[in-house]
Amino acid sequence: MRANLVTIVAAVGVLAVQPVRTPISLVVVGKTVLTQNIRRQVLSPGAVAINGNAIVDVDAPTTIALKYRAGETINARDEIVLPGLVNTHTHAPMVMYRGLADDLALMEWLNKYIFPAEAKTVSPEMVRVGTRLAALEMIESGTTTYADMYYFEEEVARVTKEAGLRGVLGETIIQFPVADAKTPIEGLARTERFIKLYKDDALIVPAVAPHAMYTNDKATLLASVQLARRYGVPVIIHLAETENELKTAREKYQMTPTAYLESIGFWGPPSDRQNTHTIAAHGVWVNDEDVAILKRRGIGVSHNPESNMKLSSGTAPVAMYLAAGVALGLGTDGAASNNDLDMFEAMRQASFLAKHATGDPTAVPAQTALDLATIGGARALGMERLIGSLEPGKRADLITVSMNSARQTPLYDAVSHLVYVTRGDDVRTTIVDGKVLMKDRQMKTLDRAAVIADANRLAGRVKEAVGR
Repeated sequence: MRANLVTIVAAVGVLAVQPVRTPISLVVVGKTVLTQNIRRQVLSPGAVAINGNAIVDVDAPTTIALKYRAGETINARDEIVLPGLVNTHTHAPMVMYRGLADDLALMEWLNKYIFPAEAKTVSPEMVRVGTRLAALEMIESGTTTYADMYYFEEEVARVTKEAGLRGVLGETIIQFPVADAKTPIEGLARTERFIKLYKDDALIVPAVAPHAMYTNDKATLLASVQLARRYGVPVIIHLAETENELKTAREKYQMTPTAYLESIGFWGPPSDRQNTHTIAAHGVWVNDEDVAILKRRGIGVSHNPESNMKLSSGTAPVAMYLAAGVALGLGTDGAASNNDLDMFEAMRQASFLAKHATGDPTAVPAQTALDLATIGGARALGMERLIGSLEPGKRADLITVSMNSARQTPLYDAVSHLVYVTRGDDVRTTIVDGKVLMKDRQMKTLDRAAVIADANRLAGRVKEAVGR
C-alpha cells in the first residue's frame, strides 16, 4: 500500500511540474526565421506561433513547443520563414494587358496603347478576372499586402478579400471619361460609396487615388484629398514619374510636381497614422527640396525600379530618400509595364539599379532591399504597426521560401539569397491574417486552373478589341 501511495504522489508531482501549454491555432517552424524586427533578429531554427489572425510569439521551436499546443503545425524546417512581402504600388487588373505593348516610353505607351485598350475593354468582368489572376500570381510569389489603384475598385476589393490577400485599394480619379466614371465628380461619388463599403474591413483599406497632377486639375486634386480626410483613408497618387511630367509642371506652374502639390495644400499636415496617409508612386524626378517636403509631410514613397527601367522613365534617388529618412517601399507597378508582380525581382533590381546609378556597390545592400519589401513597405503604406515584421501582436502575414534548388546551393547568407537568388516560385507557403492561402505550392483560396482559363478567355476578347 505504501509503495502504491509513493507512486501516486510521484505521478502527481510530475503532473504538477508539467507546463500548461496555451492552445493556439497555428505554428510555423522554419530552418531560419527572419523577423525583420527593429533588431533584425534571426532565429536558426525558429518558429512563429499564431492564434487567429495574430502572431503571439516568435522563438526557438523547442521553446514554442513547450509553451503552446497548436491546432496545426507547418513544418518548414528546410525553408526560410519571413514576413509577407509588401507591394506598395500596382494596378492589379492590368495583368490582362501583360505584353500588349512593350519597348515604349511612358506617354506613348499610355496614350497610344493602354488608354485606348482600357477604353474598349475595361469592365467589371475584366477587373474581376484580371484581379483574380493578379491575386494568384501574388500569392504564389509571396506578396501578402499590395497597394492598388484602378477602376471598379469595389470589384478589386471583392476578389482580393475572397483570395485572402490584404490590400490598400484606391479608386482612381481622373479628369477624362473612363470606364467607371464619366467625370471626376462621378468618380468621387463612386469612391465615397467604395469607402463606406469597406471602411474598417479586416483586410481591405479603401483609398482615394487621384491619378496624377498632370491628369487632374487643382479642384479635383483637392476634392480627392478632402474626401480622404473626411473618412480618414489613404491617398494614392503617381508622382514625378517622368521627365515630361517635370517639364509640364515647370512650364505650367514654374515648380516641380512635388512643389506644386505642396503649394495647393495637397500633401496636408504630417501624417499621424490616425488621419490621412499619402502614398506617392515613383518619385523619380525629385530634387533635395522635394525630398524634404515628402519627409516633412510624412509621405510614403513607392519605388518601382523595373517599371521605371523598362519605360526608361529614369532612376529614383533611392540613396537620397534613405538618407533623408523618407518612408520608402518597393512596388512592381502594373504587369502591363513590368511585366510581372514578383517582388523578389523588385528587390533584386532595386539593389542592382542603385549600385549602377551611383557607381557604389554598397548602395542598397541585400538587407536594405529586404527591408524595402517588408517593414519599409509597411511603413510607406502607414501600416507598420500591423504588418512588415514577425513580432507578437502583429498580423500573421508570413511566407516560407525553399532553399533546396541548385541555384540556391550553397547557402551562406539567408538575406543575400532572398535578394540576389530567389524567385517568386521558390515560395512554398503563404499566410495572411493567420489564414493559409497556399501550402507547399497548393492553392487553398483560388482554383488555379479556373483562374488561368478565365484569363485566357478574356485575353482573346482583349486581343480582338485592340486589333492584335
